[in-house]
Amino acid sequence: MSEKVCLMLAAGLSSRMGQWKMMLPWGEGTVLDSALAAALSFCDRVVLVTGFRGAELNWRYGDHGRITLCHNEDFTEGMFSSIRCGAAALGGGHFFLALGDMPAVSGAVYRTLWQQRDATCLIPEYAQGKGHPVLLPPAMRDAVLVADNQTSMKTLIACHGQRRVLVSDGAIHWDMDTPEQYQQLLRRR
Repeated sequence: MSEKVCLMLAAGLSSRMGQWKMMLPWGEGTVLDSALAAALSFCDRVVLVTGFRGAELNWRYGDHGRITLCHNEDFTEGMFSSIRCGAAALGGGHFFLALGDMPAVSGAVYRTLWQQRDATCLIPEYAQGKGHPVLLPPAMRDAVLVADNQTSMKTLIACHGQRRVLVSDGAIHWDMDTPEQYQQLLRRR
């Protein structure tokens, strides 16, 4: 059976938030703790891409047996540079791409996508809207690694082919980039 791996992004500056969002309080831990817990409730391993304040994330998660840290020195170049950094640390199978600032996503979303896996990119859908995490086929790892810096995941996914998978979790839409979004998420919990 193939390893279930999640590539999770936690490298950004959190500039629109005004403070570092990965370590904001969420439940008994932090935003990133919750996002990791959801991924690890289904996945065998998470490749966590760090950048801004990477040393702190290394200190917090470096000894976790199921988390592989991958530091993106070029994190200021944008999200695709972090995806490329993480892709280099993946094996050859299907992999999830998730965002560290989505603390409310359930492990059931990962399970639903995994059960539908095929050669296309699987995008979760709830209330007619797309969200995260996405499940990508093995070919996407190589596509990411050879793409130029101007490429986006949206473009790569569109070129490769995608299919929406209905899920029962509206949290696939709930990322948090601003203080207002964070407060809205706290009220939804």
